Amino acid sequence: MSEKNRQQQAKLLRIFRKIHRVTGALLFIFFFFISISGLLLAWKKNSNGLLLAKSYKGTSTDLKDWLSIDSLHKHACQILHDSISADLSTELERIDIRKDKGMVKFVFADQFWGIQLDGATGKLLHIERRRADFIEKVHDGSIIDYYTGLSNNEFKLIYSTIMGLALLAFTITGFWLWYGPIQMRRSNQGDTSAYVRKKSLTKT
Repeated sequence: MSEKNRQQQAKLLRIFRKIHRVTGALLFIFFFFISISGLLLAWKKNSNGLLLAKSYKGTSTDLKDWLSIDSLHKHACQILHDSISADLSTELERIDIRKDKGMVKFVFADQFWGIQLDGATGKLLHIERRRADFIEKVHDGSIIDYYTGLSNNEFKLIYSTIMGLALLAFTITGFWLWYGPIQMRRSNQGDTSAYVRKKSLTKT
């Protein structure tokens, strides 16, 4: 490797090292939250109901025996106000129909509450605080959209883009910080071997 190429390699390593260091310093707190929330989400189904409640079973898995979704929804809203708080909004985030368990789960948008009802009788099976949903929003940044009322997830889009690009930069610079010195050492060893061979030929 020529002296010019060696200097270029060293300069590139310095640039990548700076990018790696600055990116890590600026986004440390975000990487911390992503790693912790990711670990919690991975274990949510094995948290004994702390992060995600189990799905309870109803009395019938035959849909023809079930009450209408409208009547089940009204009953879930009534339970929400009677058993939790009358001030909570009844706006739904989603409805999970678990035919194989004979259960319907109403997940409310306000304060991460969920109510599981028997699909056939409308009986209350479980009231849950969906902590896993909160952690998921922290993980992808949509927690800011949730509390500020941004309906199109603008912050989540910006946050995910920045963190995705940062992770890509971390991967590229981290690889080169490992591989660059190896390549330089190999080139130096090659130059040394060539010099030794040339010197041996000169002596002979």
